[in-house]
Amino acid sequence: MKVVLTKDVEKVGKKGEIKNVSAGYARNFLLPKNVAIVATEANIKAVEEKKKRDNVKLAKEKEVFVELAAKISKLSLTISTQVGEEDRMFGAVTTEDIALALKEQGFEVDKRKIDLVEPIKALGVYEVSVKLHADVNAVVKVWVVKK
Repeated sequence: MKVVLTKDVEKVGKKGEIKNVSAGYARNFLLPKNVAIVATEANIKAVEEKKKRDNVKLAKEKEVFVELAAKISKLSLTISTQVGEEDRMFGAVTTEDIALALKEQGFEVDKRKIDLVEPIKALGVYEVSVKLHADVNAVVKVWVVKK
């Protein structure tokens, strides 16, 4: 029986694919769980149209994130921290600190999107990657200075 998958199904296929599965599997699992629909001409056309709309939407969304990445990459953030003897920092600069500095500049970025391997524990200039979209990254320059 041919079906069109409406969601990703492990070991069967991805959303939008047309798969040939056994009639029992389709009737007893895929169709009742709304994971697939029967592959009629009308359903196939509808799925293809939805794919086209989704691709256009994703392209527009990606374009917006590319523009945002260009703006963020031009930024240079300065984070001042307290230091002790020999310029040793108290604590560290974390993704949360960088997210707050970005928010002060007018960019709302979730701290989980900031790619910082380990917290910054020394004064200096660092380049930090910010993952805005699945395919779009921005690199922001972070200056860590003493108060």
